[in-house]
Amino acid sequence: MNEMTRSNSLRDEGTAYGRAKPHSNKLLTEIGPRTPCGELMRRYWHPVAIAEEVTATPRKLRILGEDLVLFRDRKGRPGLLYPRCMHRGTTLYYGKVEDEGIRCCYHGWLFDVEGHCLEQPCEPDGGVHRDKVRQPWYPVEERYGLLFAYMGPPAKRPVLPRYDHLEDLEPGERLIATIGGFGATGDASFDVLPYSWLHMNDNIMDPFHVQVLHSTFSGAQFAPDFRLMPKVDFFYTESGVCYTAVRELEDGQEVDRISSWLMPNIMSVPSIHLAPGRSRGISWVVPVDDDKYYQVMIAKASQDGGRFELKINGTTWGEKSEEERQRFPSDFEAQVGQGPISLHSEEHLATSDRGIAMQRRMLEQQIAIVAQGGDPLGVAFDEDKATVAVRSGNFYRRI
Repeated sequence: MNEMTRSNSLRDEGTAYGRAKPHSNKLLTEIGPRTPCGELMRRYWHPVAIAEEVTATPRKLRILGEDLVLFRDRKGRPGLLYPRCMHRGTTLYYGKVEDEGIRCCYHGWLFDVEGHCLEQPCEPDGGVHRDKVRQPWYPVEERYGLLFAYMGPPAKRPVLPRYDHLEDLEPGERLIATIGGFGATGDASFDVLPYSWLHMNDNIMDPFHVQVLHSTFSGAQFAPDFRLMPKVDFFYTESGVCYTAVRELEDGQEVDRISSWLMPNIMSVPSIHLAPGRSRGISWVVPVDDDKYYQVMIAKASQDGGRFELKINGTTWGEKSEEERQRFPSDFEAQVGQGPISLHSEEHLATSDRGIAMQRRMLEQQIAIVAQGGDPLGVAFDEDKATVAVRSGNFYRRI
């Protein structure tokens, strides 16, 4: 056997030698300014903070590959500005917030929440040309106890959407908001997750990992009936993808679990304990950089309900040892194990991954539409059309 034949034989046997250089799907993972997916993301509103936590003390914010500073002026108006003062470039993070805006610590230029320069105290007459300059800014609006930012082209700014299942609060209910890593870890051990937003985005349209990762591999992390393999179908909606997962229960009922993914990074997952009824919340997977994201959740709770916290086998993720996390992995371990940005060229998607293929295809299609100057799915420019119907829930019926 000559050397070439022997080399080919080894590759045929499946050894790791000679593999092609792996790569990620940059079209979907690169979210910075002027990237195709970044431009798509910038056509939607994204939650950036819990509203009541934004005060007159400036706070740093990084989102979609951009550094910003967030504050609320002393009249209560939120502002989101580019942090480098347009005068000499020091950061407004050290600025002083006043009634009308934020004042730079270096030479006192005062900017309102929309970037207008109101004062230049070191200039004659307070700056006779101050109306000719403007600090870069982004619009901010408040809803559901969250502050949302729009970072796209002003002429394409959509209406901030509402979600129908959050609009019908019952007596004794309220909405609670949480920001952090709880979506993958079960608590707020992370302010930012150390991997691509696409990891979690894919996870939403992956009903089969619930039966394996959360049930038969790591034990019953959620509802015990998740051990039953579901009959699954996927379907497109007006602005995303849903799956229906039907399980036949031992008590003579079946439960149809419907989960939703909405363009471009929104999910609504029903109760992980299979409690009957519509989903009670919605989440955003917000990219920080190509290889980091944070997760935001708004959900219904009783008036005396506290902060969302998920315990698995009696403890939160942050309370588990490395050995426990290796023996009983959950979403975080599975997703961080893909690396900061997954090597998509090495994937072998199968029939069970049809929902992931559908949502990636939709993202690619909408990226192309935006690149051609069009408007992507799920944006509305009329308040009357800005309420989104969310189909998610656990729906029981007698067999």
